[in-house]
Amino acid sequence: MDADEGLRRLRALGFGEADADELWAHFDGAERRGKQGHGYARIPWLEGLEGYEPAAQPTLLEEVNGFQRWHGGGAIGYLVLGRVVRTQLERPPARARLVVCERTFPTGMLGHHVRRLADGGLVALLTATSPRRLGHPDGGPKLAGTNPLAIGIPSSGRDPVVVDASMGAVTWGDVVAGLAEADDLVPFGGEHAHKAFAVALGLQLLVDSLVRDEGHGAVLLVARPEADPVPALRDLAAGVRLPGDS
Repeated sequence: MDADEGLRRLRALGFGEADADELWAHFDGAERRGKQGHGYARIPWLEGLEGYEPAAQPTLLEEVNGFQRWHGGGAIGYLVLGRVVRTQLERPPARARLVVCERTFPTGMLGHHVRRLADGGLVALLTATSPRRLGHPDGGPKLAGTNPLAIGIPSSGRDPVVVDASMGAVTWGDVVAGLAEADDLVPFGGEHAHKAFAVALGLQLLVDSLVRDEGHGAVLLVARPEADPVPALRDLAAGVRLPGDS
């Protein structure tokens, strides 16, 4: 899919020019990084997805020192987090800020969002919930979403380090893109899968305990760095590919 087709299809869904551009940048960036589950396959997926309003705008409901609460207001989660990220870059915290996002789904490749913050000089940690698709490795009901965790660390050198890991052996995006079956979506780790399940459940409860409105949400911690550890790590790694490198 090229940009002309992708943008045309996004505009046909009712997204305005700026929002279509932002969504395309997300999908195209994911595709170029080899993350096909978050890439172009998401456009036909959006064409069949219900529950969002293309013209809706997220709202900043609450802001006190070190805390913000946002509500998606019907906007798609990609664009809710896009607005949240822009706000943090425009008005960074004095030291640190916890941001709770309600009604924020789907959120896409979380590494995309923390990379933007890290490129802007901010440390960021982000997680988001999704439909419950992971059960205990021993069986039973689905108890947690795949609940990815993304961390972005800025650098005075060339690139930030961006960690973005789902708690599933595959992602739901892999299923959307036809790269995996839904039955493949189990906690990663094989005989140690209980560890990924524990992290997924912990992240599920973290987000669920902070959002006041029912529905999926996201929690972002953003802070000004006090040190610059990435260049020394790259020197130590001696050319080893680090998370988030192209």
